Amino acid sequence: MPPLDALRRFAVARSLFGPTSLARALTRFGFVQADPIRAPARAQDLTLRHRVTNYRAGDLERRYTTLPIHEDVFVNYGFVTDELRRLMHPRGGTWTRPQRARVDAVLSFVQARGEVHPRDADREFAHGRVTNYWGGSSSATTHLLELMHYRGLVRVVRREAGVRIYGVQESVPHADGPAERARRIDALVDVLVHKYAPLPTPSLSGLIARLRYAVPHWQRDLKPALARARQRLRRETVDGIEWYWPANESLAVDDAPDTVRLLAPFDPIVWDRRRFEMLWGWPYRFEAYTPIKKRVRGYYALPLLWRDRAIGWANVAMVKMPDGALDVDLGYVDGRPPRDRAFARALDDEIDRMRLFLGLA
Repeated sequence: MPPLDALRRFAVARSLFGPTSLARALTRFGFVQADPIRAPARAQDLTLRHRVTNYRAGDLERRYTTLPIHEDVFVNYGFVTDELRRLMHPRGGTWTRPQRARVDAVLSFVQARGEVHPRDADREFAHGRVTNYWGGSSSATTHLLELMHYRGLVRVVRREAGVRIYGVQESVPHADGPAERARRIDALVDVLVHKYAPLPTPSLSGLIARLRYAVPHWQRDLKPALARARQRLRRETVDGIEWYWPANESLAVDDAPDTVRLLAPFDPIVWDRRRFEMLWGWPYRFEAYTPIKKRVRGYYALPLLWRDRAIGWANVAMVKMPDGALDVDLGYVDGRPPRDRAFARALDDEIDRMRLFLGLA
């Protein structure tokens, strides 16, 4: 088998592990990226449906309070296991004296209430307005709660109509000395590699650099962490590029089954656009924020995986009809679908699974 074919098959097989429980899938991943767009469902649900037995859209949010997970920032915003959170926190950063006074007051308010809606905190403190990340105006109190959440002082205990409800966060011991700091960073790197491998050198470097969001207080330690990772991970040179994956894993995997998968735009198989193009020979781009006239594949195109090949994409929309119909607009890299009855059957099966996942069946 040509080396690139082996990497491609390995990438798919290790990521699309056999369906398991939600708790076990989250533990295996460590982190699931979140996105609020529903087209036809949120990215976290679209990602988990392939790995969790009988998963339905919204299960993660519905079961959030019963699972040892947290909303937090890793390399992106999403859901992290408690073990991963403890590796990242407490995050560094200092408060100005006026900020410290506000933080203490809001924290006392949250401790007294147990759970706090940002609206209630704003009503209590009325800190005014600030310019948010997107250039709009937000409540200064809500902004402060978000910053306190990032710093690990409060946690999202649940959502109410999509709004984060905050509670007090359990504190985490500081990393005591360089050795403990290095241990934690190496463990964070291992989470990334375990989820996104096999990784070409540029992708490995880019992912570790993104840990600056997870551990902004340890940015100077990320370059040495990259050097250590390149020494301990298994690697192979393919077409002049080194690829990395966990040292205890082998490229030898079974042939991919005759299965079609419609993947989320942030699925681990898809997330690294550079790697995607290297493995499958065409560029996939997330176009939800691209002007309509400049879109090539659609607002929320889901990459279409047939066996171990990404051969196209699909835009899926729910039709408001009592029979649970789905409008599935398909596109193919080669301009047409495979002339294979097995593909046609597998595509129908995947659309049926999507309908069941969405609660339409």
